[in-house]
Amino acid sequence: MNKTSLSVNLNKVALVRNTRHLGIPSVTRAATLCLQAGAHGITVHPRPDERHIRSADVRELAELLKAWPDREFNIEGNPLHNLMAVAGRLVQLQLPVHQLTFVPDGEGQFTSDHGWSFPADADQLRPLIAQAHAWGLRVSLFMDADPTVMAAAKAVGADRVELYTEPYAAAWGQPEQAAQLKRFARAAQAALDAGLGVNAGHDLNRDNLSAFLQGVPGVAEVSIGHALIADALELGYSATVKDYLRCIE
Repeated sequence: MNKTSLSVNLNKVALVRNTRHLGIPSVTRAATLCLQAGAHGITVHPRPDERHIRSADVRELAELLKAWPDREFNIEGNPLHNLMAVAGRLVQLQLPVHQLTFVPDGEGQFTSDHGWSFPADADQLRPLIAQAHAWGLRVSLFMDADPTVMAAAKAVGADRVELYTEPYAAAWGQPEQAAQLKRFARAAQAALDAGLGVNAGHDLNRDNLSAFLQGVPGVAEVSIGHALIADALELGYSATVKDYLRCIE
C-alpha cells in the first residue's frame, strides 16, 4: 500500500496574520518550511469573506508550488460559493493546483461540520465535478462516514472522498472510540469498493492520527490544520511536520 500523504492546512496561519497589517506570520514562509520538512502538500480553504486565506494567498502559494513539482496543492471550499472562481483563475494562469475538495459549508460557517447529502446534492454536484475534470483536477467530496452513500458519490463523478473525522476525534479516549473507528473503517472500505480514493481530515492530531490510519483502510491523504499549527507554535513548523510524518509511519 502507498504511504498516506500529509497535506498541511494553512488557514490558521492566515487567521493570525489577519489580526494585524504587518504581513506576519507569512503564509508562504509557513508553506516553505512545511514542504522543506517533508509535507506532501499544502491545503487552503478560502472562504468568501476572506477571514483567513485570501485570494492573493492562493495565487502566491500556487506560484510557490511551481518549485515543488512533486507536491500537491489542495483547495477546499464550497463550489457553489467562491471555490470554482478561485480554482479557475489558477488554471487560466497555468499555475499548479491538483485537487479540489468540495465542502458544503455556509458562507459564515465557523468551521466545516458535515458532509454532502445524497441523493439531495447529486444534481448540483455533477456539473461542478465535470468542470473540475475539464480543468484536469481531481475532485474529493467532504463526506460523513456513511458507507451507504459512497457509491452515490462515485456516481456523480468524484475521484475521492474526504471523511469528516471530527466524530472520531471527539470520541478519542472515550468508551465509544472503538465503535467510531469501526464506523470509519466501514465507510472507507465502502468508498474503496466503489472505486473512490479516501482522504480524511478534521481534528486529527498527534494523539489520534496513528490509530486512525492503523484502523481505517486505504487512506491516501490526511489534511491537518488546526492541531498542526497549534503544535507548531510550540515546536516549530519543521519539528511538527516531522512528528506528524512519524505518526503516519
